[in-house]
Amino acid sequence: MEVSEVTSNDQTRISTVSDIIDSRPLSRFQIRTILLGGLVLFADGFDAQTIGFLATPIAESRGIPVTAFGPIFSASLIGLMIAAMLAGPIADRWGRKWPIIFSTLALALFSLLTAFSASFNQLLILRFLTGLGLGGALPTVVALSSEYVPARLKAVLVSVLFCGLPVGGFVCGMLSSALLPVWGWQSVFYIGGALPFLLSLLLIALLPESAQFLSQRVENSGKIAKLLNAIAPEIAADSDKISFAAPEAARKGLPVKYLFTDGRALGTVLLWIPNFMNLLLMYVILNWLPALLRASGMSVSDGVTATSFFSLGGILGTLGEGFLMKYAGPRRILLAEFGLCSLLTASLAMMATSWTIVIILTFLLGFLVIGAQAGLNVLAANFYPTAIRSTGVGWVLGIGRIGSIAGPVLAGALLSMEWQSWQVLLAGAVPALFALGAILSDRRAPGRESPYKPISGS
Repeated sequence: MEVSEVTSNDQTRISTVSDIIDSRPLSRFQIRTILLGGLVLFADGFDAQTIGFLATPIAESRGIPVTAFGPIFSASLIGLMIAAMLAGPIADRWGRKWPIIFSTLALALFSLLTAFSASFNQLLILRFLTGLGLGGALPTVVALSSEYVPARLKAVLVSVLFCGLPVGGFVCGMLSSALLPVWGWQSVFYIGGALPFLLSLLLIALLPESAQFLSQRVENSGKIAKLLNAIAPEIAADSDKISFAAPEAARKGLPVKYLFTDGRALGTVLLWIPNFMNLLLMYVILNWLPALLRASGMSVSDGVTATSFFSLGGILGTLGEGFLMKYAGPRRILLAEFGLCSLLTASLAMMATSWTIVIILTFLLGFLVIGAQAGLNVLAANFYPTAIRSTGVGWVLGIGRIGSIAGPVLAGALLSMEWQSWQVLLAGAVPALFALGAILSDRRAPGRESPYKPISGS
């Protein structure tokens, strides 16, 4: 969508919605939109980690072997993967706002129902359905938020947005430790359902549609003017002299195919591989670390606390990722993060019997792994244009979720084969090395095809 601003001399200056956002200070309206997105990710982060924190007490109360929880861990991730891949094209075709709201409501409903599950099969089905809510919200929140952020601030603000995920995980861990001895594991799911339900009501009232998305449709010029008025009030004064016109022809067919056109094919693959590897490692830690530490002689609460420190490190990692990428460049930062991830994962495997060292290493790993994930998501939002941004981000996350599905299943299989807990953790260094290799190979990508180039406007 282009904005035609007509001057008093009847001279027309053409600018885009992006130009209006980029040329003005960040408004309260934009900050509110980003905060709402962060709250959605907080709810996602909270519910995504409940099953990992609660696997041992659920197993004990329902008579399910904890080693059988691999499929349950992966069920929500399968739902998340499917929803992320479907929600992206839906949001690129029909809008960002309502897919976010419906996904948040689904998350609330199925999290509450999980508290009443009484068997392995019920847990499996409900975690899959919960994953549909988790996956549907994430790529669309990234797309909507990034479309209200000026280019010069995109790396910083979008990475800060992702603080919601580890903050939600950290709060979930702390609440689990406090509530388990008093109210039981069901109480955590009650809270995990109530929070997104209340949030969905807030989203209905306050979450805006993306002005950049609306700019693809000429009939929405009135809505665009209203949204832009919150960012650039001077537009309202001359609203009768402003017209909107589509900047490009609408794309036909499935949006997914455009991830591989216009010089984006290699860049798409170079985003998929590190996401796959990083999420594989992340979900092995999130889902299995409490059980692995329990097998090493620590208590259930110790395992939950250690995993919470992983999330706490992730909070700081996501806060700092945008600044680091802005000043040192995405490629250097991601190479350093994945190199250190492999070293620290191996160190954790060798020293998992020392409580102090475990806490330090899980905190540092959270900083690196979750920080790197935020950085990869920023690059995906920056790499794809508005018309396919939700699809691009959704498929990057969806492919990554294949790794997050494979990781817990693989860890469970290794434990069933009588691998020791330290051996499973040591194997976690391998995916970090593969991610490192993928980023190094971007030298083969000519110019614009590399997603690891400096963020535009930074």
